[in-house]
Amino acid sequence: MKAQTKHKIAIAVTGASGSIYAKVLLDKLVLIKEQTQEISIVMSDNAKDIWQYELGNDSYKNYPFKVYSKTDFSAPFASGSAKYNTLIICPCSMGTLARIATGISNDLITRAADVVLKERRKLILVTRDTPLSLIHINNMRTVTEAGGIICPATPSFYSKPQTIEEVAATVIDRVIDLAGLEQDSFRWGK
Repeated sequence: MKAQTKHKIAIAVTGASGSIYAKVLLDKLVLIKEQTQEISIVMSDNAKDIWQYELGNDSYKNYPFKVYSKTDFSAPFASGSAKYNTLIICPCSMGTLARIATGISNDLITRAADVVLKERRKLILVTRDTPLSLIHINNMRTVTEAGGIICPATPSFYSKPQTIEEVAATVIDRVIDLAGLEQDSFRWGK
């Protein structure tokens, strides 16, 4: 499939449980990289620890994308002038959501979120927590009203997934669609 425009996408990975979602997202982006001009990654320290704990490896180091430190404010997506189309935070912790909702830019992840919101570009938060408190819900509302997209890591089962990766892919396929990228995936009614 051919995309109309090449996308510049930043991927942020926080320390919420759900490293499998980030892995599946990065795996799929490798497969459709011809649709992108640039893909950059930033991970929190906790994200690296959780990835190691949940997935049993440090394969996040093996992707062919530029990786930035969470304190590297010279990263291109820390400024609107770099014209990144999309920031996907996957998984997105409730702490990161709260900092974005209140405008606290204390690291590269929250600064990048602030930038895409102020530039009216696409912010997709793959939130991963349950149950939700009223604080979480209000923060989701605030980010939504500011133009962000809340895409909870809530899998679907229409496609009859057989593996944990296939279950995670039901969420990530929606994220890729929301980012405006083309892919072959399960479509309702086909």
